[in-house]
Amino acid sequence: MKNNPAETNSIDSRIVEFIKGQTAFTLATCIGQLPYCCTCFYSFLEDTKALVFKSSKDTHHIQEGMQNKNVAGSLLPDKLQTGKVKGVQLNGILYEPEGDLLDAAKKSYYKKYPFAVAFEGDIWVVELSKLKFTDNTLGFGKKLIWEKA
Repeated sequence: MKNNPAETNSIDSRIVEFIKGQTAFTLATCIGQLPYCCTCFYSFLEDTKALVFKSSKDTHHIQEGMQNKNVAGSLLPDKLQTGKVKGVQLNGILYEPEGDLLDAAKKSYYKKYPFAVAFEGDIWVVELSKLKFTDNTLGFGKKLIWEKA
């Protein structure tokens, strides 16, 4: 099932509910055909369709993400249940937000993780361009796909 961009560019509510209900995602970067992954706590900006996370500019994943802003990632349930495959695969663009977007991103992230204020680092966003949601509770092999218009 794929959203028709001509009709709407909203993300299916089942995908949104899943994304909002989890806490960490895997971020994948790639430079020179050498992929790299890390795990980050995140919040979700539904209006801008972006994941928000905090990380330092000197980390390997941010250094790579600044060279190649095209990133991928995945979200799994915080509590895995055997036999109930569920998760999101994603593609997006990594960047450091500014202005109103930075304010909204900070508000979202620190509301979900108030303890993170005490840690150094910068706020980053992954502007989502594609989501593939697998949820076997909807039927074996069922996929919901969203793509940015």
